[in-house]
Amino acid sequence: MMRVYADMTADLFHAGHVEFLKKARALGDYMIVGLMSDEDITRWKRPPILNLEDRIAVVAACKFVDEAIPNAPWIIDADWIALHNIDLVVHGDDYTDQELKFSHNVPIEMGIFRSIPYTPGISTTQIIMRCKEAELGSDRPPS
Repeated sequence: MMRVYADMTADLFHAGHVEFLKKARALGDYMIVGLMSDEDITRWKRPPILNLEDRIAVVAACKFVDEAIPNAPWIIDADWIALHNIDLVVHGDDYTDQELKFSHNVPIEMGIFRSIPYTPGISTTQIIMRCKEAELGSDRPPS
């Protein structure tokens, strides 16, 4: 059985996330998703809109996911790979080469890494911006 692993923030889970997980799941028989802690996301990106508990609930409910793991490490090492019997590590193609080398160097060097293209036109950042624009464009005062 081929066990595929993807690490995600999965904030404001959307159709782009679903498409990514569909492509990742097609590469194996069992899909594991590790979700970063709220603290790690805040340190590397911005504070998440949804907390870890909510993000785990949504990702675990996705039909392409067999297992959702909270507090996944940002840097994937050999111990994590062995602990979860991971055969293939995947990530979206939104990382620079430098970011990938930092966070996914071990699976890259092991020859078990694959990049998956993100769905163009949708991202959590874009959704947040659309929400802000909708709020600014509404007739009611901001809350």
